[in-house]
Amino acid sequence: MFHDQSKSKSKSNTFHSGFVAIVGRPNVGKSTLMNHVIGQKIAIMSDKPQTTRNKIHGVYTKENTQIVFLDTPGIHKRKSKLGDYMNQVALNTLNEVEAVLFLVDVSTGLGSGDKYVIEQLKKVKTPVILVMNKIDQVHPESLPPIILQYNELHEFAEIVPISALSGNNVNRLLDVLEHYIPEGPQYYPDDQITDHPEQFVVAELIREKILNLTREEIPHSIAVTIEDMRVQENGVVYISAVIFVERDSQKGIVIGKQGALLKEIGKLARKDIENLLGSKTYMELWVKVKKDWRNQDRILRDLGFRHDS
Repeated sequence: MFHDQSKSKSKSNTFHSGFVAIVGRPNVGKSTLMNHVIGQKIAIMSDKPQTTRNKIHGVYTKENTQIVFLDTPGIHKRKSKLGDYMNQVALNTLNEVEAVLFLVDVSTGLGSGDKYVIEQLKKVKTPVILVMNKIDQVHPESLPPIILQYNELHEFAEIVPISALSGNNVNRLLDVLEHYIPEGPQYYPDDQITDHPEQFVVAELIREKILNLTREEIPHSIAVTIEDMRVQENGVVYISAVIFVERDSQKGIVIGKQGALLKEIGKLARKDIENLLGSKTYMELWVKVKKDWRNQDRILRDLGFRHDS
């Protein structure tokens, strides 16, 4: 679990707390939005779809309000058991929260993926806020007709245009959200920003670098597990991680010529990990083949993919 030492707040008689799901088709900026709100990188980002595979919990605490954000996997048409898992995780969250943020990319317009997500949203009673992301990439005059398109498909509780990358209007979104957060207990300490263990986020940061550095055939064929992570006597955090791929040819790609790509993955990941942990790290990366792991229930369970997680 990670803590932000800069956060502090005054106490008063009433406290509001609740959970908010961030949903949408793949690659619309869900992780970017949560990282901006939390103020630290806890969800990985990539230009490849279906980057997020698990619910990422981000904790936002301000004065007398605490909002726990769930960044879900992108809802998409399923192609494997891993795809089934990712969809189920996303859909299960919708009835567990105070509000749902339906994030859309206004720069690409309303597509079949958005319509598919809307059909799922119609099945829940939770208030749905339409969050129109990437407004910095379109002319302001193009927004009203886009809003009209979405309004014809579903009745949204609120509509808020933002740019998650620049932070434009994100504070307005948080103000709107606070109206949906009921009185409740403070679930996490003021300075805690996620409930995931350190190993989970470290593995995700390594996976992000692989996504960003490899070609199309690799991204969905990889998984990363942390075999060992401990603080050594000299204060350096030792990390041993295994990168799983599905085929021998993919193993060669991830390692690269004379190990060059694997070294680059380690170098870039180490930078983010050290920023997150606030400590120097020494990391060893290994690449192993698990054939067709995305369609094998036992392997998916071993790698931590569970519908109820």
